[in-house]
Amino acid sequence: MTKNKMLLATLLIITGMFSCTQKKYTKLKSGLEYLIVKDEKGDKKTDIGSIISLHILTKIGDSVLFDSRKNNNNEPIPAQIAKPQYNGDLMEGLTLLTAGDSALFRVCADSIFRNGQKPPFVKPGDTVHFYVKMVSVKSLEEYQKEEQETATKQISADEEIIKKYLVDNNITAIKTGSGLYYVITQAGSGENAKPGQEVTMNYTGKLLDGTSFDSNQDPKFGHTEPFKFQLGSGQVIKGWDEGIALLNKGAKAKLIIPSPLGYGTRAMPGNPNNEKGIPANSILVFDVEMLGAKDMATK
Repeated sequence: MTKNKMLLATLLIITGMFSCTQKKYTKLKSGLEYLIVKDEKGDKKTDIGSIISLHILTKIGDSVLFDSRKNNNNEPIPAQIAKPQYNGDLMEGLTLLTAGDSALFRVCADSIFRNGQKPPFVKPGDTVHFYVKMVSVKSLEEYQKEEQETATKQISADEEIIKKYLVDNNITAIKTGSGLYYVITQAGSGENAKPGQEVTMNYTGKLLDGTSFDSNQDPKFGHTEPFKFQLGSGQVIKGWDEGIALLNKGAKAKLIIPSPLGYGTRAMPGNPNNEKGIPANSILVFDVEMLGAKDMATK
């Protein structure tokens, strides 16, 4: 779908939902108000812990805070239902929906931005509007089973693509048990980084066709500081948590990451330097350099 068509589709959805705003909202004790636009009367209840996928548009007045269709290539975004954390938390409203339902929600912005971290255009007393289309509802067990089955199939498909990439580019790489491929291009010194340590990295990420999607080595991406994260804590994609643990200080490597160890079936939005973003099921190639690893400070 072209960007113009995506925009038109979003506008049509918004227009249709606004036509329903003359109906009366129901207000929950928390302060969250809701209006069911379409009720499919599904039999799978949305509970705390459920894994959902949805389209969502968030607005204050004419300002769009988030548009999942625009930011995720018109694909629904996944989320896990959590216990509401504050009065008016949208999580409470989402438990009212089943697959196929559409609804409008609204709440005072003061409830959401209660810690003072709010966009400059948000004024005290403003109302935040959410336009939600629930696509699917699954239990955590169902979701994990499906994800594992999908990942197993995708790993096999990616394997053949990676092998061809290695041959075409005359690369000799080592394969790990998970399906990750890596090449140490410069030896480092000392012990390998350990899970729990803070590691400091330089990196450039590319798609298999050579398109760069992010780098701290290229000023056009807007950030040139070394990247720091806690290894093995899930702060990065699985391929990084595994691949970076193979390196020591000063080491450089090329990581070739099958999609289930990257962003999987999620498409990642583009930016001015890479408009197409990262398509779903993309194999990723990272050139990385470990600048250092140290134990995290304890309180």
